[in-house]
Amino acid sequence: MFKFFKYSISIIAIFVVLVIVLLRVPSVQDGILNFAISGLINTDSPLVKDDALSAIVCGSRSPLPNPDRAETCILIKAGNKVFIIDAGDGSASNLRTFGIPFEFEAILITHLHSDHFSDLQDLHLGSWVSGRKEKLKVYGPEGINEITEGFERAYALDAKYRYDHHGDQVLVKKANGYETITLIPNQKPFYDDGFLKITAFLVEHKPVEPSLGFRFDYKGRSIVLSGDTIYSENLISYAKDADVLFMEALSMDIIGRLQKAQEEVGNLRNANIMFDIQDYHTSPVEGAKIAKKANVKHLVYYHLAPAPVIGLMETVFTRGVSEVFSNFTMSDDGTHIVLPLKSEEILISNLK
Repeated sequence: MFKFFKYSISIIAIFVVLVIVLLRVPSVQDGILNFAISGLINTDSPLVKDDALSAIVCGSRSPLPNPDRAETCILIKAGNKVFIIDAGDGSASNLRTFGIPFEFEAILITHLHSDHFSDLQDLHLGSWVSGRKEKLKVYGPEGINEITEGFERAYALDAKYRYDHHGDQVLVKKANGYETITLIPNQKPFYDDGFLKITAFLVEHKPVEPSLGFRFDYKGRSIVLSGDTIYSENLISYAKDADVLFMEALSMDIIGRLQKAQEEVGNLRNANIMFDIQDYHTSPVEGAKIAKKANVKHLVYYHLAPAPVIGLMETVFTRGVSEVFSNFTMSDDGTHIVLPLKSEEILISNLK
């Protein structure tokens, strides 16, 4: 037994030395690097290839920091058409990490808080480089044109320099910039191609007015996004009988603890912020009541304030929810919801 152990150690030592020596050989280094680079170039998109209605969470947190999550962003795919709803910080990077092509029909913005549009220019540049032939369509509430005009002014030199360097072979000049459409909520669908209907409706997020939610109806399947809101009867009305409701959520319990902790260390500014944000968001239990009243099939929490970092925190976040509505999911970046057609199935996975 001792001899076997001795010989095993010798073999391992020889192997380690051999690896170290080989790693100093340029041809070996080149081969390993080329193999690694080929693995980084992922051409297999995770987007559903079948005709279906689906959603990918490309950002699940509120502005409260969490190093493992991006701010709010949801990708909706209906058939072969892709829409991005909100574009918070880090969401564009997530899309690249997930291997999702920057090929969008349009960007939809729920309201004009910066954590819902800060990555808009990254989506613009990414889709421009990817071969977009027309200006990027951006739908949003009153005031959205001020946002897109501001981005165009701020990035005018950047766009010029990139075009001067690459030319029309890479960047179509007329596609630089935004086509901005201001939405009038609570009316007929603003998008209707005969199969997909998208409807904008008002939610309550004062003093941010107007604030919008969106409903997607595609060939008998439906997804609703609440946007940022307090408990809202209008949301209940527009979410009626939906397959999936993406519902924003703020844990009054955990935020209250954060407020108290900030007060105890004398940081009254942060304590005041923790207090202020509680009056224009929905608690998880209130979200469950909305889902129950709207008769939705599945509830997905997003725009999490604060986004849980450990399992115990998630348990506290959802305390009391299952007593009201049991079919719910706490989203993470990469949460993937697929609604197959001619079915009542709701398939849930994660791209991470």
